[in-house]
Amino acid sequence: MTQHPWQWDEPTWRTMVGAVRAGRSLKPDRWPGGARCAVALSFDSDHETSELRDGGESVARLSWGEYGSRQGIPRIRRVLDRHGAKASFFVPAVSALLHPEEQASLAAEGHEIGLHGWIHERNTELPGDAERDLMLRSADALERITGQRPVGMRTPSWDYSAATLGIAREMELIYDSSLFADNDPYEIVQDGEDTGIVELPVEWIRDDAPYFMMNRFGAQRPYTPPEAVLDIFRREFDGAYAEGGLFLLTMHPHITGYRSRIFILEELLDHITSQGDCWVATHADIARYCAEQAGLKG
Repeated sequence: MTQHPWQWDEPTWRTMVGAVRAGRSLKPDRWPGGARCAVALSFDSDHETSELRDGGESVARLSWGEYGSRQGIPRIRRVLDRHGAKASFFVPAVSALLHPEEQASLAAEGHEIGLHGWIHERNTELPGDAERDLMLRSADALERITGQRPVGMRTPSWDYSAATLGIAREMELIYDSSLFADNDPYEIVQDGEDTGIVELPVEWIRDDAPYFMMNRFGAQRPYTPPEAVLDIFRREFDGAYAEGGLFLLTMHPHITGYRSRIFILEELLDHITSQGDCWVATHADIARYCAEQAGLKG
């Protein structure tokens, strides 16, 4: 008989909470080159998979995903290039297979291509063996396209199943960027055991989707002006800069890559680079540095 949560005994809820926890902080004493803080810019290139993952066949929504590759990515690249900034692109394997030239050219320019599921699937709804198969197939696909095997992951929709972390450990990934337990990097602990995996934490506050997504058949509509989103992101960066920590931002090419929104990234990078002492790097480079400084062993 299924128990209600209020009926659980202490070992039950302690086991549940302890399955995946934040371990020791991996915020280093100093960043490379004497930088005051680290900046990790990431772009989730979901493209058409936002519609495909739920079995959707809407031609209009598929074309919205195509916009992310056709217009969003080029605009983002121009901004990054102007600032000499390297970023991480988390790409579902199906998106990569639909747009292989995009991923190959980004990787060739020094940007990172990271794991983001097969078809942006809801991994918490999958059997463990199916999730494992998709993660391995995704890594293989990205490696074929870019010539580089991914070293880090961001789970679709920032969710973990009971199997996710074990699969990441089996794949010997260096880092994950899907969890929320801190502002700064930390080591992931599984069932009380140090994993050696660096967590670069995310947060919905530092994501463009909550501010701009809409559902044309429901009540969800964009409610925050782009200027206000820029202000939120800038304040998050200013806090990280004051604390000497990590500023990690998540954006989507099919959301931010519009004429009226790309200024958010442009002005934010202007603000960041004007400080003169920020390390803008890929997630992989930041994770490696934090692991090295902490003497982390996987």
